[in-house]
Amino acid sequence: MTFEDLARALEAAIARDDRDAIAQRVAELNPADMADFIENVRQPELEIELLMALPLERRADTFGYLPLPVQQQLASRLPPAVLAELVTAMPADERADLFNVLDEGVRRLLFTRLAREEREDLRRLASYEEGTAGAVMTSDYAAVPSGLTVAEALETLRLTAPDKETIYQAFVIDKDHRLKGVISLRELILAVPSSKVDDLMEREVVSADVSTPQEDVARLISRYDLLALPILNSGGKLVGIVTYDDAMDVAEAEATEDMHKGATVGKLDASFREASPLSLYRSRVHWLVVLVFANIFTGAGIAFFEQTISAHIALLFFMPLLVASAGNAGAQSATLMVRGLATGDVSARDWAKLLGREILVAGALGLTMAAAVMVVGVFRAGPEIAAVVALTMMLVVMIGSLIGMGLPFLLDKLKFDPATASTPLITTLADVSGVLIYFGLATVLLGI
Repeated sequence: MTFEDLARALEAAIARDDRDAIAQRVAELNPADMADFIENVRQPELEIELLMALPLERRADTFGYLPLPVQQQLASRLPPAVLAELVTAMPADERADLFNVLDEGVRRLLFTRLAREEREDLRRLASYEEGTAGAVMTSDYAAVPSGLTVAEALETLRLTAPDKETIYQAFVIDKDHRLKGVISLRELILAVPSSKVDDLMEREVVSADVSTPQEDVARLISRYDLLALPILNSGGKLVGIVTYDDAMDVAEAEATEDMHKGATVGKLDASFREASPLSLYRSRVHWLVVLVFANIFTGAGIAFFEQTISAHIALLFFMPLLVASAGNAGAQSATLMVRGLATGDVSARDWAKLLGREILVAGALGLTMAAAVMVVGVFRAGPEIAAVVALTMMLVVMIGSLIGMGLPFLLDKLKFDPATASTPLITTLADVSGVLIYFGLATVLLGI
């Protein structure tokens, strides 16, 4: 059965209040699908009932797929002993994420019911700054001491690894817990049992520091096709790993944040679906107000050339076309540049090369668009105004493109997020420059 079929069957069982059927359907749903179903139930008592109908391990998996705000709401309604049991079964990184959003009172109640080892691990993971490798790593990794034979390493993994996040890679550590190398489970299985792990392990290990930004961690995992990236503290000791699935979550969150910045939308307190009207208002109002005042310069430019416009009223017909073309070209260029900087495809040292190429490309685009608009200009307003429109089109497309390319570079150089070079901001700058160029050229070339 598909998720939709199972969901409909579960809804029917809930409507009949058939406990046996509910338990059966809940057991059949994948944890990710079960989490989606619980999130959409919108009935607090039923959410708890469905969650508690699952075995503990499956309950922890399902709970981990829920958005943090939903986890927070459910955790506040669970009895402390039940919450402690659930949190203990969760992966270490998900446990720390939940702990960071709980109310202080719930934290205290939870802490008193956790084992000492889990309390210490939770306190350590929750202490790392948000947005760093330490905040997204898990301490549930498979490790073997240096100096073991392959047979001894496999036995160690057999005893210690079942509860770990991943066992496909084992990290080799010395007696001080410093990272010496990494070895895959495949290599261990295929190796001669008497071989030394130190002779087989990969010594050149890609790693990151606990303070490394999470987007850099995701980039390293993607670049080197890693299952897990080891995370070291300032003393070089292995303290955790970031797995590829966590890196995917980070990449999704960073892409969402960049898209929001690209549209001048601030950070939301929750997901878009869960965000309150006040949160949406606050995330959007600041830049809209700023851009309102920035657009005053466009109006001022039109007012300054009032005499030119009065003498050739046909000029107004082409103004929206020209300023929109400048904004569109700038937005295209900015999007390519921001994405290139975000993925590491380009850097500040590529400035000169990219500038030359952008001038060439923007010039070709401008000439193509000028030729297209020239035809319309001749039929609409005559050859003189058509020439002004065509020349303006070529210039505004080039300038808009250069603004779109240059602004992200400038922001990156000033240590600001290049994504702030958003489409509305680029469009506003292109509008102002387009109006000034258009009517300035018309004033000079038409002899006003």
